[in-house]
Amino acid sequence: MNSKLILGIAKSLLLARWRQTLVAAVGVTFSIAMFITLLGFMNGLNDLLDGLILNRTPHVRLYNEIKPTQNQPVNASEEFKDSYNFINSVKSGFARQEIYNSGPIMKAVKADKRVLGAAPKLTAQVFFNEGTIDITGIINGIEVEEEMRLFNFQDYVTAGSAIDVKNVSNSIILGKGLADILMADIGDVVQVTTVQGERFPLKVVGYFQSGIQEIDKVQSYASIGTTQKLLGKPANYITDIQVKLNDIEQAPAVAKEYEQLFNVDAEDIQTANAQFETGSSIRSLISYAVGVTLLIVAGFGIFNILNMMIYEKMDSIAILKATGFSGSDVNKVFLVIALSIGFFGGMVGLAFGFVFSLIIDSIPFNTAALPTVETYPINYNPVYYFIGGSFSLITTYFAGFFPARKASRVDPVEIIRGK
Repeated sequence: MNSKLILGIAKSLLLARWRQTLVAAVGVTFSIAMFITLLGFMNGLNDLLDGLILNRTPHVRLYNEIKPTQNQPVNASEEFKDSYNFINSVKSGFARQEIYNSGPIMKAVKADKRVLGAAPKLTAQVFFNEGTIDITGIINGIEVEEEMRLFNFQDYVTAGSAIDVKNVSNSIILGKGLADILMADIGDVVQVTTVQGERFPLKVVGYFQSGIQEIDKVQSYASIGTTQKLLGKPANYITDIQVKLNDIEQAPAVAKEYEQLFNVDAEDIQTANAQFETGSSIRSLISYAVGVTLLIVAGFGIFNILNMMIYEKMDSIAILKATGFSGSDVNKVFLVIALSIGFFGGMVGLAFGFVFSLIIDSIPFNTAALPTVETYPINYNPVYYFIGGSFSLITTYFAGFFPARKASRVDPVEIIRGK
């Protein structure tokens, strides 16, 4: 049968019951709009929460872990070489925290095509002296330019300038929580005592705020040269090499490879932050589940409306079949009706979902814990719109399939005889 004729009949049936058609389309529109808004908001929230940690976490971390010596003296004894030796309270052996031969390792890592960049790091445990009270803290010695390029360090410096920690000698960027405890303003000098008992004055040039208060009460940042000076170490002394990859999914394999190649401990980002990935996956799953549920509910509405339309249009269906329309033609008519509702309702729903996302994205979100966040987070990934549009068509197709098949089986003789 002529496709243009089928479309014309479907249009006539839609307009004949335009109120029911509008209700069905509004159901699809609302479902798609909520699907897009919910998914964009939840994934924006995931990006925000994960970014607090993941942006500051290397994809692969090279370091020397402090651990017990595997080969104990009793295992080397000839007397016990064929025995099972059980040793209690094994203490950690002598392990150097410094990465041996760090220069060539850094050079080899940066030459790897899978690597976006690598930055050295040195961690020092210190005491911040506030009168007669010593406050435990950690100073992270960093190479500022690489930290800014690879780990967005400047985004977390809420006061002062990140580069000042390099340009100003004997300077430090304090965690905001630690600065509040010390009541230290920018330009003040804080006294720091190392675990070896050496005391140094450091000038405060900025505040660092990660969004996690317990971290901000402990951590602070200085240039790697200043930290080496605090510890009395040479210029090649570093305890960590932070590696950023072009593809984060390669991190586990690269970590294993580097561990064997450089004879150091290596930790990938997936292992270090497994709990964050689990939380993100669960939140995304909930978003998809709620969105799909809304679409299915809308599909039942379309199913009921088409069923009612068939009952009310039995005479019209019988006349169509009596005048030469086949069962497949009638089936196409009602599928066109269902898909039209899904298409137009879905397109309007996508537009409303985008508008709702823009509205949420403009709502102020002010919190002291996250000073760099100004509005509620929204993810505008086009994939969500593609999924929403596809689901609207798939749901309405199946909602119209069974009523359409029922209409195609109507016997015109029985309908006309009954009249």
